[in-house]
Amino acid sequence: MATLTLAKAALRTKIKNILKNISTEEKAEQSANVFKKLCALHEYRCSIRVSIYLSTKDEIDTMSILQHMFETGKEVFVPQYHGNNMEMVHLKSMEDYKTLPLTKWNIKQPNRTEYRKNALETGGLDLIILPGVAFTKTGKRLGHGMGYYDKYLKRCFQNQKTKPYLIALGFKEQIQDDVPTNENDVAVNTVLTG
Repeated sequence: MATLTLAKAALRTKIKNILKNISTEEKAEQSANVFKKLCALHEYRCSIRVSIYLSTKDEIDTMSILQHMFETGKEVFVPQYHGNNMEMVHLKSMEDYKTLPLTKWNIKQPNRTEYRKNALETGGLDLIILPGVAFTKTGKRLGHGMGYYDKYLKRCFQNQKTKPYLIALGFKEQIQDDVPTNENDVAVNTVLTG
């Protein structure tokens, strides 16, 4: 277990250093390419209830995807973190997004004191768009180390009859030949890169 933890930490540091050296223009270009690939995916086009992460500067920018989801009438859910848990809660519109407060990680998220529809309590999700630090082409994913998504996905699988389709987004530099994982790490169906 200690070896796995060290291997994950080393890979996170390696990728963090790589991402620091990608220009803002290159990140924007790769984000635009990922957006086009996502829009072409059958699973995305057919999904109605979708959760998406709200990106930071070192992740594929999800703003155009978010906008597209509202334009195409999808029901949008975004992460809301509290303690060691994460829920996916309803986001009404781009205007709603703009009013969200920032967390200590500089990520926008709905305020916990405000009631919002919870995805798992109101019919589940068809599709989940996930961030990550590193991925393999076969769907292995290394997250940021808190286990939020892995724990959430396990709850999702227990609560829904049909598993949601999982799509991870990343820069091409985040694709690795292998990623250290164990039985707690949930693999994704598709990895889209720029």
